[in-house]
Amino acid sequence: MSAREHTQQKWEELVLQTFLEMVRTKDGDLEVVAKLSQVLADLDSFKSMAIFLREHQEGKQAFQEYPRLGNVDFNQLHKLPTNTLGYAYSNHMWHRGLTPFQPKQATNDYEFIGAHISETHDIWHVVTGCDTDIIGEIRLEAFYVKQLRFSRFWLSLLAKNLLKTTIYQIENSEKYLETITEGWMMAKNAQPLFGIQWNKLWHIPLEDIRANLKIKIAKQENS
Repeated sequence: MSAREHTQQKWEELVLQTFLEMVRTKDGDLEVVAKLSQVLADLDSFKSMAIFLREHQEGKQAFQEYPRLGNVDFNQLHKLPTNTLGYAYSNHMWHRGLTPFQPKQATNDYEFIGAHISETHDIWHVVTGCDTDIIGEIRLEAFYVKQLRFSRFWLSLLAKNLLKTTIYQIENSEKYLETITEGWMMAKNAQPLFGIQWNKLWHIPLEDIRANLKIKIAKQENS
């Protein structure tokens, strides 16, 4: 076995070990999710993802500027009209006791991909109408898989949920598969979300943003 083959084998074993750890862990354990994200952050898939994301104007510009969400003042956002993105986002975060993830400054394309997706994740929840329960997470995971392509991480989250369903909750299989289809089709029909500078859209009505991005909500939102 060559050194390269040995390295590949060790990586595959680590991925499987971490994946099974996540399957056995209760949903919502962010520590094991972060661990899997690190294990799956291989350069080849990030290169493919970056090439794909540059195919649209927002993505191309984002890689040139590395825009960041910056500090978010929820008190100010909550003073905006109730139909705006800013109000909806602050409401989403407050009701769930969430705080924005603030990754370090990106120094290359691959760090930017991770940072941008991490800090805008809950905005994607709001814009796509995907709640933070298991159904909403699965729907958004499928949305990510379609919109980002080449993402081992988001595909692994879908695989995790399907395997857990196979082992522990087979009665949920049909619902989960329907949800994956809904998220995938929503993403397929929508404009790309990656690279959007959401902090310039706080004052815009959420429904106008969805219309411009061609996002059709699959199910009624639960707030």
